[in-house]
Amino acid sequence: MTAARPLRADAQRNRDRLLEVAVRAFSQDGPDVTLDAIAKQAGVGIGTLYRHFPTREALVDAAYRSELARLCDSATDLLRDTAPDRALRAWMDRFTEYMATKRGMGDALRALIASGGDPFSQSRDRLTAAIAQLLRAGAVAGTLRTDVTPDDVLLSLSGISLATADPGRHDQAGRLLDLLMDGLRPRA
Repeated sequence: MTAARPLRADAQRNRDRLLEVAVRAFSQDGPDVTLDAIAKQAGVGIGTLYRHFPTREALVDAAYRSELARLCDSATDLLRDTAPDRALRAWMDRFTEYMATKRGMGDALRALIASGGDPFSQSRDRLTAAIAQLLRAGAVAGTLRTDVTPDDVLLSLSGISLATADPGRHDQAGRLLDLLMDGLRPRA
């Protein structure tokens, strides 16, 4: 088995732009958005889209996984620039944005699942790994409790995201995330 060759810089830019546009299109326009419209919005031809994503399902899957990777990878970036407890709180905001995007892509994701795809196969593992990284850094710094599991935090974040899914509840989501953070801090 041979490893895939890295993409040329221009091809990588095209792929990244296609994924960015696809996430927005599937989130806002639903599963009926045409691939041609996505290619045009990305500023590429339909052939370029098909070279990167041979099927609609491949594009939906890659778009979702790209958003998941962006969220999970941001934990490292946040920890590099911010104190661990503040990094976790900032990551929580990103998680709620990710969940809103995922809900927006719901129809497209359901169509992918109906066709036999499993875009969520690695989601829980990736999310808990990112949360674990943030919790470990906070525990070492003494700003986060050591007795909390990444699964507990993920379940709490998911519940807050579901309970405040209405766009008019953005402020409430922030308050609930602040309450969760208070519960994650060490007791005096």
